[in-house]
Amino acid sequence: MQDQIEEIKGGTHAPDASHWPAPAPASQHLPVPVRPNGKGRGLRIAAALLLVALGAGGGSYYVWKQMHPPLPVGISVGNGRIEADEIDISTKYAGRVYELLADIGDMVAPGQVVARMDTRDLEQSLSKSVAQGRQAQRAIEEAQAVLSQQQAQKTLAEQENQRTEYLHKNGWATKELLDQRRQLLDAANGALAAAQAKVLETQHALEAAQHDAGLYRVQIADNTLVAPKSGRIQYRLTNIGEVRAAGGKVFTMLDLTYVYMDVYLPTAEAGKVKVGADARIVLDAYPDHPIPAKVSFVASQAQFTPKTVETKTERDKLMFRIRVRIDPERLLARADAVRSGLPGVAYVRWDPAIAWPAKLQGAP
Repeated sequence: MQDQIEEIKGGTHAPDASHWPAPAPASQHLPVPVRPNGKGRGLRIAAALLLVALGAGGGSYYVWKQMHPPLPVGISVGNGRIEADEIDISTKYAGRVYELLADIGDMVAPGQVVARMDTRDLEQSLSKSVAQGRQAQRAIEEAQAVLSQQQAQKTLAEQENQRTEYLHKNGWATKELLDQRRQLLDAANGALAAAQAKVLETQHALEAAQHDAGLYRVQIADNTLVAPKSGRIQYRLTNIGEVRAAGGKVFTMLDLTYVYMDVYLPTAEAGKVKVGADARIVLDAYPDHPIPAKVSFVASQAQFTPKTVETKTERDKLMFRIRVRIDPERLLARADAVRSGLPGVAYVRWDPAIAWPAKLQGAP
C-alpha cells in the first residue's frame, strides 16, 4: 500500500479506481427540512380566530350602538317581568264540587259562572223554610180573623156599657148591671190585645221563615262560583267530585285589569321618580312595540343592603322598587296578548321635560 502511495505522489501512473472508497449517497449531503412546531402553529391559528372574533364583535357592537343609542339624562331603565294580580276563586262553605265550567287558559268575564258546588242539602232546607213561611202566612190570616172578631166584640161591649151608664144615670138600670157591662168591656179589650199580639207573633214567624229562606238562597248562590273580574284562568286546583273545605281553592285567575312590572333603580335615580310619572315597557317578545305605562308605586325603603349601612359607597348600592302599571283600558282591548312572566325592561321618565326617544314613543 505504501508503494502505491509513493507512485501516486511521484506521478508515475494513475491510481486504480477500484482502490477508492464508494461515494456517499446524495441524500447524505442534502439539508434535512425542519418541520414547524405544532404548538406554534396552533397559536397562530388561535390568534387569527381571535382577530376575526374581535372584528365581528366590534362590528356587532357598532350595529347595536346604532340601534340602541344611549338614553338621555332624565330616563332610567330597569329589567323585570310582566306580572298580573292573582285572584283565588274559592269556596265559601265546605262542600262537594258538582260542576266545572272553565279550564286553564280560558278567558272569563265578570260574573261568569266557572264552577258549581253540590247544594242539594241547602235546597231541601230552602224548601222547608218556604213551607214554614206559607204556614206562617196562614197563621197570620187566622190571627187577623180573630182580631176582627175581637174588635167587633169590643165595639159591642162599648155600646152596651154606654147604654147601661145612661140608664143607670136616670135610675132605669141597677148598679150591678152597670158593673157587668164594664167587666164585659174590659174582657173585650183584653181579648182584642191578645188577638193583636197573636197577629204580631205570626208575622214574626213569617219573617223568620223568610229570613231562613233568604239565607239558604244566599248560600246556594255562594256555592255558584263566579269570576270577580275579567281575566284568564291560570290554574285549576280541583276536580269534579272532590270535597273542599271552607275557603278551598278551585281556580286561580289572573286579573288582566292590573298588569305591572316591578323594576329596581339606584338611590340617585329612584329619589327623582314620582308616582304618576310616564313610563314605557318593552318586552323581549315584542321589542318594537313599547307599551305606555305609569308609575303606580315607589318603595319607601331600600332593599339589598342593611339599614345600618350609612357610608356613601354602600348608599350608592341601595335599590328601590318601582312599580310600573299598564293602563287598564289598554289591557282590556289586548287581553288575549297579555302573558304573565314575560321578561322585558321598563323605562321611567323622571324628568317630564325630556322627550321620549323615537323608539320609545309608543302607540297613542
